[in-house]
Amino acid sequence: MEELKWSDLSKTVKIVLVISQAIILPFTIIYSFFLPLKLGTVWFYVGLPFSILGIIMPVISGVSLYSDTAPLDKPITTGVYRITRNPEYFSGFLQYLGIGISCLSWVFVLCALVYIISLHIAVVQSEEPSLIEKYGDAYKEYMNRTPRWIGIPKSEKRN
Repeated sequence: MEELKWSDLSKTVKIVLVISQAIILPFTIIYSFFLPLKLGTVWFYVGLPFSILGIIMPVISGVSLYSDTAPLDKPITTGVYRITRNPEYFSGFLQYLGIGISCLSWVFVLCALVYIISLHIAVVQSEEPSLIEKYGDAYKEYMNRTPRWIGIPKSEKRN
């Protein structure tokens, strides 16, 4: 299977990716310089765990994804990949959400929602079909037991 190319993506996916990566991401980075953290408030302590988890999750998923023991012929289903099929994308959402809550910024929380919705559209329309094509039934089984974004892993059916 060939790697997914820009020219292979639908118009909708291209628009969504431009919105999330070329508009939302730079805007939030610049906007974040002007946001005061609400240190010592309940909001700061509510948002902080989301941000910390959003920072840690891609590190943990990177260890699973890029380790020497990662299988090349089947999807990675261990580590954080047991609780979400898209830990890198979901961690970005958690970072945005945590910053928005910690700074009491509805604009940042709105950006988090636009970010995750746009990635959801892009993942559903382009990435997952290519993974089904690449890994076949193994990926379909993985999809059946693991939520796309986050959740408790589904248990195996017992006879």
